[in-house]
Amino acid sequence: MNITYLLFFLCIIVCTLIITYWAARKSKTTNQFYIAAGSLTGMQNGMAIAGDYISAASFLGIVGMVALHGFDGFMYAIGFLVSYLIVLFFIAEPVHHLGRYSLGDVICARFPSDTVRSTMAVGTLIISVLYMIPQLVAAGLLIRLLLDIEYSTSVLIIGSLMTIYVVFGGMFATSWVQIVKTVLLLSGTFLLSLIVFSRFDWNLSALLQQVQLGTPLGEQFFLPGNLFADPMESLSLQLALILGTAGLPHILIRFFTVRNTKEVRKSVLAASGIIGVFYIITLVLGLGAVALVGYQQLITLDETGNLSAPLLADQLGGDFLMAFISAIAFTTIVAVVAGLVISATTAFSHDIYFHIMKKGQTTEKRQVRAAQVSAFIIGLVSTLIALGLRNINVTFLVSLTFIVAASSILPVLMFTIYWKRFNRAGAITGMITGLAGAFVLVLFGPHIMHPDHGWILREPLIPLYNPGIIAIPFGFLGAYLGTIFSGKTPENAADFAKFTVKAHTGMDAGSERR
Repeated sequence: MNITYLLFFLCIIVCTLIITYWAARKSKTTNQFYIAAGSLTGMQNGMAIAGDYISAASFLGIVGMVALHGFDGFMYAIGFLVSYLIVLFFIAEPVHHLGRYSLGDVICARFPSDTVRSTMAVGTLIISVLYMIPQLVAAGLLIRLLLDIEYSTSVLIIGSLMTIYVVFGGMFATSWVQIVKTVLLLSGTFLLSLIVFSRFDWNLSALLQQVQLGTPLGEQFFLPGNLFADPMESLSLQLALILGTAGLPHILIRFFTVRNTKEVRKSVLAASGIIGVFYIITLVLGLGAVALVGYQQLITLDETGNLSAPLLADQLGGDFLMAFISAIAFTTIVAVVAGLVISATTAFSHDIYFHIMKKGQTTEKRQVRAAQVSAFIIGLVSTLIALGLRNINVTFLVSLTFIVAASSILPVLMFTIYWKRFNRAGAITGMITGLAGAFVLVLFGPHIMHPDHGWILREPLIPLYNPGIIAIPFGFLGAYLGTIFSGKTPENAADFAKFTVKAHTGMDAGSERR
């Protein structure tokens, strides 16, 4: 075990536990536990959103994708970044005005129904757990590699930490862990990118020339087609990434943690700026990895390329810098997983326990206790699942998460906010068809069905690894047809007009936060 690595990891753990101890004293009510009492500023929330959004797949994965596949690898980052335009223009403010703690609140502001609320809660739980599992698996593999600790022990460490953050600190702890993660991530990767440029005397042309020498792709490194030979595959992936963010529950509930619309806008703009800068840095790190470490050494040490950033740090600064970057990667995983746990916890304890099981009739103390118990159970179940998947490639779950979010939650949100004829049956149908369609398409696709390395050893029925281009229209179509053929009379024009005013201005929102 490398002592330098261990000290960095322990430092991160101690700092985040101190944050949790501080936050625990401020998380006594449901308003504090679920949304940090709406006390975050726009900049703080923007940093927390960036911390929530930049996952291990973004940090380790994008750098590795650029290093191994060049232009196609960076296209992942483009999709992640552009997605925030959808959130900014169509989703953020209505979600803030209509909801209080969960996405179920948003939809039920127009269609009050236990069935609608439970459907939204189940969708949120599925998406959160789907995204949580690959993060936990990645954390286990990272810690095992760097600290020579058993995979199962590594996953238990991460699972325990994320559960402690949420159970004791709620949204306060989660938010500040994410803010600290963002500061560390930007400062660490920016420093590393400066060192990369300094090795080439700040000459970008010299760096690009060395990249061509370091990769077997040569000039093709800077052209599309290295990863996605099929343009339809690339288009489908980009569609899922761009639209999926607008349906990710753990991102959307962050708009409840600020007091007003102005801070919502600041949140999205700050997050977009931070994420944009970060992805430019990942491009530099990917180029630096292939130029200074070399393609052959990268795939020899890790054929997935996910260790490109730590290996580059080792090349540039030895054990100390590699330990620092690895600790940042560890913090990245912990922060994202904590955000997913709070999202799933809110869906269960607020939507299912408080609204459906207790019909809104229970004490504040019991609500907080139910949220803490929910967080513990969700953390435990997710950790056990990750332990069972140690020998299975679960990276496809990341793309599946975005596809499910874009094909289920996004259509329901968009139609609820903007379509006058939309009704309760359409909302339920849209969620079910979106969820079912995405799972079926992935089940019969090459991630699961493959004659050589699939879970089912046969030719796939769906040729796309990322079937978002089919699943997303299917989700919208399900919501549309569910509305058209339900036979139920839609709300009158006056009711929809009142709802629209509330969605876009916050008038009559009835919340002490505004």
